[in-house]
Amino acid sequence: MGEQQAAPRQDALREPGTSVDDPNELLVGFLDGYREALGRKLAGLSEEQLVVSRVPSGWSPLGLLWHLTNVERRWLRWGFAGEQLDDVWADADPDETDAPWRVPAGATAASLLAGHRDEVDRCRAAVAGHDIAERGAPTGRFAGEEEAPTLGWIYCHLIQEYARHLGHLDITRELADGRTGE
Repeated sequence: MGEQQAAPRQDALREPGTSVDDPNELLVGFLDGYREALGRKLAGLSEEQLVVSRVPSGWSPLGLLWHLTNVERRWLRWGFAGEQLDDVWADADPDETDAPWRVPAGATAASLLAGHRDEVDRCRAAVAGHDIAERGAPTGRFAGEEEAPTLGWIYCHLIQEYARHLGHLDITRELADGRTGE
């Protein structure tokens, strides 16, 4: 008798297929899987649950969303592409380095989710057509550095940022409403 496979979890991470052998496609595929998972993990939380911190460090789920939006900007547009951007540290408190991520006044979950999707689209456009072996621009984030990291290194950094923070979000989500993630 054949084994039955369990149905995939609703929040299961979308990963590239195991037959994918192109390194760029693999890295972008894993990064996109985490980008998509972020919205799913926030879905269903009330506005109050999105702004309340459940951890001693003080960050909220919306703060984490805003942070990851700015991480995308800093590493891909300002870092790799060398775009000159205003307020690249918009998620940080300039007066207190250990403070939780700031959320813009008046921001809502809908506006920040839309902003994250828009930023991801701008970041995709900024790196479109570039090889993962290419180094970031010697301007912007990497001005004055001896050597900027490669696009592949930046992708790996973003993957670990998302993986770590989505794990944090799983814990805060479980504390908020009991829902567990992958």
